[in-house]
Amino acid sequence: MNNIKILSLNNDNYLQIQSCIVSVRAYLLLLGKYVRFIKISFVFCIVLLISLPLQGKQKREDREPEAATGLQQKSAFQAKDFMVVAANPYASWAGKNILVNGGNAIDAAIAVQAMLTLVEPQSSGIGGGAFILYWDNKAKKLHTYDGRETAPSKAKIDLFLDDGKPVKWIDAVVGGKSIGVPGVLKALDMAHKEFGTLDWSTLFTDTISLAKNGFTVSNRLASLLERKIHPGLNQFRTSSIYFYPGGKPLTEGSVKKNAALARTLTTIAKDGAESFYNGKLAENIAGAAQFSIINPGLLTSQDIAEYKAVKRSPVCGSYRTYQICGMAPPSSGGINVLQILRTLEPFNMGQYPIDSIQTVHLFTQASRLAYADREMYIADSDFSRIPFSALLSKRYLAERSRKISLDKDIGKTLAGKPFLISNFSKGQTLEQPNTSHISIVDKEGNAVSMTTSIEFAFGSGVMVDGFLLNNQLTDFSFNPYRYNDAVLNRVEPKKRPRSAMSPTMVFDETGQLILAIGSPGGSRIVSYVAQTIMGVLDWGLDIQQAINLPKVTNRNDYTALEKGTEVEGLKPVLEKMGHKVQIRDLNSGLHGIQIIDGVLIGGADPRREGVAVGL
Repeated sequence: MNNIKILSLNNDNYLQIQSCIVSVRAYLLLLGKYVRFIKISFVFCIVLLISLPLQGKQKREDREPEAATGLQQKSAFQAKDFMVVAANPYASWAGKNILVNGGNAIDAAIAVQAMLTLVEPQSSGIGGGAFILYWDNKAKKLHTYDGRETAPSKAKIDLFLDDGKPVKWIDAVVGGKSIGVPGVLKALDMAHKEFGTLDWSTLFTDTISLAKNGFTVSNRLASLLERKIHPGLNQFRTSSIYFYPGGKPLTEGSVKKNAALARTLTTIAKDGAESFYNGKLAENIAGAAQFSIINPGLLTSQDIAEYKAVKRSPVCGSYRTYQICGMAPPSSGGINVLQILRTLEPFNMGQYPIDSIQTVHLFTQASRLAYADREMYIADSDFSRIPFSALLSKRYLAERSRKISLDKDIGKTLAGKPFLISNFSKGQTLEQPNTSHISIVDKEGNAVSMTTSIEFAFGSGVMVDGFLLNNQLTDFSFNPYRYNDAVLNRVEPKKRPRSAMSPTMVFDETGQLILAIGSPGGSRIVSYVAQTIMGVLDWGLDIQQAINLPKVTNRNDYTALEKGTEVEGLKPVLEKMGHKVQIRDLNSGLHGIQIIDGVLIGGADPRREGVAVGL
């Protein structure tokens, strides 16, 4: 095996080894031991320079958006009138207060997002972006809002290239260069103007009060800070003072105030969302990006002023007797979740035990196929303009489904050919979305499924006016071209990077909403959501049971089985079938609401700290 690794080294590796040998030999020569240690120097350098690049690649590809922080056992929560499920109890209760006071699902979503900015800053906030699904129950119509970040107008395709080669992810994530124009407030404002019932100014009251008086730091926030999961958070003065007061991380149970955020939200509440995109706030955001001490960026106040949220048509398709609806690109969720489900439809998944080798194997094979298409074809639809519906055609997915073997892993697979001509290539996208999901149903039956993110944990690390700024531009492919073919998800001015965020709604054969679901989890989000939907529709689980299922993913790379669960035992059999298997923490954060005969059933992921509340 070691010989194979040596033979696979590229020219750069050999040059590094040669350089290392020269250095070691020179050192040994000074000790008068040159001849004796020639072999030692060669072996030392081979081992060092083979193991380190391989380990570095493994860490970069497999790095999770957030570390696991333990399980909290949770039971399904039931309510009759309304329900909110969010990633932190403070946020869930902020949404509930809005609904109690006559607000609707959109109003509540705004209050929840404001609160998450304060109490879950590692995952989302007004410095990031979101995809929002809104179900208007009276009109029986689904609306979707794209609040994804956009690249600065001065951004070029070589933004993440150095001497023509992609920079390391770790060198791109920190600082101003990775910051896109935040879009979540603009999308929420667009939805509120169309459907909100309460006055905008009333939706921030709870968060402003808590920011002034202080919130109790959760175990999860404290743990992530203790582990220093972000590589540069404590290198920025404002971020360091806030998250590491006195040089030490915030501790669980301590009370933390954020006067700067209280002032920012007071301005937004009083003067509207436009105050964020124009004037002093916009200037501060642009300045923080441009004058970052690490990786100064290109974002300008004009870029922020010109930002527009986009209302898109939802992506909907059938699965058995149900309609599954999600977000159009640049979200990959609407297409790829449906691809997984519809590719598996011929196998009648309900016939297999839910934790069986057949179920896990088939799911990973459908995932391989969907992720291959995702990497090749999914990008901002305003720039690519390819007919995405072709990726969901029954004929095409039936053809893809026939590639699946019942007893053998198909291995790393190529994207399909749903179009007559496809002169584009897959890119290098090191997607690390650190994210949060919100599910809400109000007393009128209106619903929100909203996934919101600042990308990696604590975003770019740059903090301004009490909130963190995203690093979403690292969701673009660092390689703009491959084999002389353009990568669809390349950086371009004002373009939105692809995202795995997959807010989803499911409707029964009569058109009634029966499920609102979504999750954080980086590029694994698509798998988490698809698996949970199957748990409800194919095996008849309630939403909490489906969320609790041991997680299984395959992003057209290896099969990941959730550590500490019963699926670990499937590893030997899967390996005999040809799977490359890893046992690891799979840190989903699924939040969902199921509707059965008018009863709301809420589920919150035991892997994180969210809760379902309602009446």
